[in-house]
Amino acid sequence: MSERSTQRLTNGFNLLVDALQANGVRNMYGVVGIPVTDVARLAQARGMRYIGFRHEASAGNAAAIAGFLTRRPGVCLTVSAPGFLNGLVSLAAATVNCFPMIQISGSSERPVVDLQQGDYEELDQFSSAKPFAKAAYRVDRPEDIGLATARAVRAAVAGRPGGVYLDIPAAVLGATLDASRGAESIFSPVDPAPAQPPDFASIRRALDLLQRAQRPLIVLGKGAAYAQADESIRTFIEQTGIPFLPMSMAKGLLPDGHPQSAAAARSFTIGHADVVFMVGARLNWMLRHGEPPLWNPNAKFVQVDVAATEFDSNRPIAAPILGDIHSVFDVLVKKLEYYPVQVPTQWTDEIESHKAKNVEKMAARLAAPHAPMGFYGALRVVRDVVADHPETYLVNEGANTLDFGRDVIDIHKPRHRLDSGTWGVMGIGMGYAIAAAVETGDPVIVVTGDSAFGFSGMEVETVCRYKLPVVTLVFNNGGVYKGDAVNTESADPAPTVLMHDARYDRIAEAFGAAGHNATTPEELDSALRQAMASKKPAVINCVIDPTLGTESGHLQNLNPQSSVPETALKTT
Repeated sequence: MSERSTQRLTNGFNLLVDALQANGVRNMYGVVGIPVTDVARLAQARGMRYIGFRHEASAGNAAAIAGFLTRRPGVCLTVSAPGFLNGLVSLAAATVNCFPMIQISGSSERPVVDLQQGDYEELDQFSSAKPFAKAAYRVDRPEDIGLATARAVRAAVAGRPGGVYLDIPAAVLGATLDASRGAESIFSPVDPAPAQPPDFASIRRALDLLQRAQRPLIVLGKGAAYAQADESIRTFIEQTGIPFLPMSMAKGLLPDGHPQSAAAARSFTIGHADVVFMVGARLNWMLRHGEPPLWNPNAKFVQVDVAATEFDSNRPIAAPILGDIHSVFDVLVKKLEYYPVQVPTQWTDEIESHKAKNVEKMAARLAAPHAPMGFYGALRVVRDVVADHPETYLVNEGANTLDFGRDVIDIHKPRHRLDSGTWGVMGIGMGYAIAAAVETGDPVIVVTGDSAFGFSGMEVETVCRYKLPVVTLVFNNGGVYKGDAVNTESADPAPTVLMHDARYDRIAEAFGAAGHNATTPEELDSALRQAMASKKPAVINCVIDPTLGTESGHLQNLNPQSSVPETALKTT
């Protein structure tokens, strides 16, 4: 018998799973098909958990939020060409959101694709992905799978996190290799996300500015939540007494009921703050670029970021701190002993006065009669249930459903509110919910508008198939924004109108789960508490008054305005 005939062989499928496991990947989200089906089968056989979705965008969203929750790259597996493109939307969003994610896609035969000879699902996926990813790699030899995976892991988490694309052609997956040589090619990178301690001069400059501030404010972004520097951030805030404003996915970093939270006086606080400390937040469109009239035109900014290119992107940064948030706040807390910060009571008293007025207004909205049911009546129920179950992850998407939900529902723990993020995209709901349940084992409540639910609603079947503790509330007002618009030109519905009499709860029943139809806050409270107690999948159709809601929610200012009246635009 020849030496070659007794040689142990492996192949690309095995090497890919070996590489993922060597790098600590426990869960994989995806949609199988040519040429990656055996990757999922093999991963499952080796003890990894594969979660199969109905659409690649949802699988990609799941991988992205898994990265946010764990600080390890979430992995999405897709087929070639159309499947790859579906996942690419989520990869691009992950990069913008700074979530570590790796999309692994099978691809067609390189020689045929490069000569454009018309292969099955022919597409130059590697070139297509590069503009939308933090990094992209293509593997042309099975012995390079280990290297490519290790590089993808480091690229996803090092510095500012983001999405990485890994292209593996079908021929590479099926190619054989000597098993011992293959084993030698697998490794995990040492310290893939090394700490970036700040320069002391930048710390001193920032503390000096905060010491001289009369009206300081800390803005916490989702980067602060991602950093998992919870204790040092809380210690710094409480020792300085500086009011803080959490962006939506930073809610819970300190409980929303914390006395220093300025969320209930947001407009007043950011309009009057003279020194603003940006922590894991960017002065982008979500903060109106830091510009007046929303912001104090004379405000000075302190900003901590791992990427120096972020500084001065909109407003001049008077005290930039380059470093990772964990390292920066460890140093800040230590230096407070030598450079203490005190906040003038006049500033905190003014904030408290505005908070009290706004809290009173909100309490009146929540206590008002709700017949038919409105957003506030329904969200009050969710707020109370979440308070009783603070371990619950809340996934929130929509227009008005998102905007009102952010204001009403208090979050009590870090990283327990997940929403549309920097791009404000719809369709993240079910993917985020599935990953939150898989990665943590804790219950999840999805609060979604009926329009947003349409982007990923079929993933209810995925929730049911894997028996995940996800309760989905569809706020059904029969419209993209609201459901009372009328088309006066034809029998077709108006562009923003959906079916108000739709019974979204019956989707759950189709897959063997509990469905509830709630028309009042009392019915919703009963249904939601019953669903939470069961720890099983459920969908609740929350019937909302179709006359309620505003176009584009809180983003009406982003709609283009024209001086030409609508009547002049109609054709005759």
